Amino acid sequence: MVPEPSDARAPAKADSDKSALPTTDSMPREEFLSAVALLAPTVDLDLVARAHDFGLVAHEGQVRKSGEPYFSHALAVALSLAEWHQDSVTIGAGLIHDVVEDTISTTDDIEREFGEQMATIVDGVTKISAKVFFSNPDSQEVKQSENFRKMLVAMAKDIRVILVKFADRRHNMQTLQHLDPAKQRRIALETRDIYAPLAHRLGMAKVKWELEDLSMKYLEPEAYRMLASRVASRRTEREALLDSIRVPLEERIRTAKIDVTIIGRPKHFYSIHKKMERRNKQLEEIYDLLAIRVITDTIENCYHILGIVHSLWKPLPDRFKDYIATPKSNMYQSLHTTVSGPTGDLVEIQIRTEVMDQTAEEGIAAHWVYKEQSPESDSDGQFRWLRQVMEWQRDLSDPHEFMEDLKIDLFQDECFVFTPKGDLLRLPQGATPVDFAFLVHTEVGLRCAGAKVNGRYVTLSTPLKNGDSVEIVTSNHQTPSRDWLSFAKTGKARSKIRQVLRKKMRAESIVLGREIFEREVRKRRLTIRYNREFEEVLKGLGVESVDDLFADIANGEVSPAYVLNRIAPPPAPPPRIPAVIDRIVDRARGNMGIRVEGVDNVMTRLAECCQPVPGDSVFGYITRGRGITIHRVDCPNSFSLDDSERRIGVQWAPRDDESFVVDVTVVANDRSNLLHDLTSAISNMDINLRGTSATSSDGCAEMHFVMEVANLKQLNKMLKDLERVKGIEKVYRRSSALDGS
Repeated sequence: MVPEPSDARAPAKADSDKSALPTTDSMPREEFLSAVALLAPTVDLDLVARAHDFGLVAHEGQVRKSGEPYFSHALAVALSLAEWHQDSVTIGAGLIHDVVEDTISTTDDIEREFGEQMATIVDGVTKISAKVFFSNPDSQEVKQSENFRKMLVAMAKDIRVILVKFADRRHNMQTLQHLDPAKQRRIALETRDIYAPLAHRLGMAKVKWELEDLSMKYLEPEAYRMLASRVASRRTEREALLDSIRVPLEERIRTAKIDVTIIGRPKHFYSIHKKMERRNKQLEEIYDLLAIRVITDTIENCYHILGIVHSLWKPLPDRFKDYIATPKSNMYQSLHTTVSGPTGDLVEIQIRTEVMDQTAEEGIAAHWVYKEQSPESDSDGQFRWLRQVMEWQRDLSDPHEFMEDLKIDLFQDECFVFTPKGDLLRLPQGATPVDFAFLVHTEVGLRCAGAKVNGRYVTLSTPLKNGDSVEIVTSNHQTPSRDWLSFAKTGKARSKIRQVLRKKMRAESIVLGREIFEREVRKRRLTIRYNREFEEVLKGLGVESVDDLFADIANGEVSPAYVLNRIAPPPAPPPRIPAVIDRIVDRARGNMGIRVEGVDNVMTRLAECCQPVPGDSVFGYITRGRGITIHRVDCPNSFSLDDSERRIGVQWAPRDDESFVVDVTVVANDRSNLLHDLTSAISNMDINLRGTSATSSDGCAEMHFVMEVANLKQLNKMLKDLERVKGIEKVYRRSSALDGS
């Protein structure tokens, strides 16, 4: 466990004292069942006992990295769930949560033995456990996105899945010292950045704090050790401060005949560390390290006690928060006030009822009573949040967009604003009228043309503040613009805006793509009927529909020439008189750089249609009167060169002083000095530029460069350098399937 300053505090309830949990290294069956009965008196011990025996047999002979029996981990998970007052099915699932992943037992075995509910929980935990959020940096964002989606789906099926996973992660973090440093860091990073924020979003503050502190121990060990030492050294000082607040407060409250429990709660290490970083201060300069928690029986008494606190000490006006009247979205309720104590030190005082305190500590775990409430119930804010995330994530296919929007929903604090009718709505801090509009209704968001905040017109990008009254002005002629994405904060608003923009862009792309395609059809004097047979041909090319074809053509993902060549292959072109640029290319290439298998002193030439360079996969094709023409294997014209008797194997054999000419096309947003920046990027690589041409229309520039390169590696580096130039939309070499050559 994370070492914690042992400040004097009122006697805690046994079921909330982590240190009261027995160790599980070699806990006998009856001792375990007695501990469960003490922590969760209403559970079905027969079911828990059967799950215990099933898991013990399944894991027989398995040991952890520490050398302890593997089943000791399952016992620790089950005891955490009992500590959180979970039901028999959840505690039983904790005992066997690893059997499907680590033993020969299956989900079907669990369903036959314990029923569908427990099997669903174990299956969900198994799927989450198989996911690694931070493993391969090269594909981190894609993996994070997919794994988060699967975790949300598992939670949506049964929220108890995530409770078992939290208990599993809690014990794994408590025993992390037995793993190698690389695994310690990976698991700690995943815990801090994934599971702790999720615990916060589900209102499980005790789990969040513990996971954050345990993560800090491995991610920032020096800072952790420094804080542990320095916080411990100030224990006497904090106890004296606690007594100076608690004693007079207890006297006044009991004079008012109100029953209370007053607890001194030290700030957790990670919270202190972040506060020091945020304020750029040393520990000695952080005075509000201690919170006084006052727990009473009714809401009325909470406000009565608040009045007593403010009559004893001067409050800081900007540090008062009423989360009873306006609960957080994770169902947290409490009164917060910060006062200047007798010694001038700042002390935060939290006032809440017993039910609020249990909810604040255990969050969704405190609300979960499965027999009385289903995961789909509208009565719980956590379920509502989960359904909202599940709804907008279905519209997102881009991993970056999904993770960006999810982090906004997970990590940001909230602000509270009012509708014109006085209804209270929650939004993330920094949210704008656009977010408010989409929260009211999707159609209001889509038609949002303006906004009034507190009776005054404001821009749609204006950040909202606590207490603002917001009114949305709509228009049937208004649609979302791309600018909205720069200031929309909620996942719902951003996903709906992107959805509309994609539909609008797709419609425009279909019209443009059809025009380009039919121009090529007329050029070839072909007749194309957009019927079922045509769509079948397209499916053979990996295109689902005619509209998809036109959109892909407009977006540069496929060329009309490529499609038409597959439908009606053109006859072999007659010999032509080489143009000036071709003569430059031929002189630069000659017959060098290629070795033909089994043939010496044969004339070769590099194909103009695909312009291969050393490093490309190539083949030779015998051309009448012109020797052997070298093509890239992915050349768009390769399908028409299917005469196996005329194909011949070739290999690259370039000399050190040999260069190869390629055509490169750059599409960019037109601006001043664009051509200069591009040619500078080329010259910086000592690449010889042989020729260039450019056109510009409606702010879009298209430039063609003819240059000499030594090999594919140099070419690819040059293409990446060009892509980094400001305003570049697309860079590609000649004769990929993108350019229509």
